Amino acid sequence: MIISYKKLWKLLIDRDIKKKDLCEMAGISHASLAKLGRCENITTDILLRICSALQCDISDILEIVNE
Repeated sequence: MIISYKKLWKLLIDRDIKKKDLCEMAGISHASLAKLGRCENITTDILLRICSALQCDISDILEIVNE
């Protein structure tokens, strides 16, 4: 099982937010955003910052999928 961040990318598109804008809003690095793009592990702190910046729940930005 892996974590997919497709919901995050769709949310950004729906809200017309660029990835670089998300970095500024959430106070995260571009490296962390790149990890999200590769579906790599990141800390829960980063996920919480993203949720706080987007005013959403964690289930709105990620999902667990079978490989």
